[in-house]
Amino acid sequence: MTESPNDLQVLDQLIGCLAQALSDKDWDRLSELNQQVKTTVAPVMARLEAGEVAVEPVRERLERLQAFCDEASERAAEARKEAEQALKGVNRNRNAARTYQNVSGNDSK
Repeated sequence: MTESPNDLQVLDQLIGCLAQALSDKDWDRLSELNQQVKTTVAPVMARLEAGEVAVEPVRERLERLQAFCDEASERAAEARKEAEQALKGVNRNRNAARTYQNVSGNDSK
């Protein structure tokens, strides 16, 4: 059984790039990289099925990729919640400003 370090190295690089984008909270980059996952994993899986790659290195990388996906999902949910809270704050401020404008407008009449 011959290892194919090239496919595994490409997968390692992708996982590293995904982790960096997540660390940077670069959601656009994460989205771009997410589109590469299937095309990067497919050749590794094909070689695994053909017996050209050892099971253990592939399993380790897939576990890392799954752990990354779990963490990314958690952080995305946190980011959505933060954005939602910020939007609620903006809406409260906007409503307060309207109320003040209405009250101060009535005082001048």
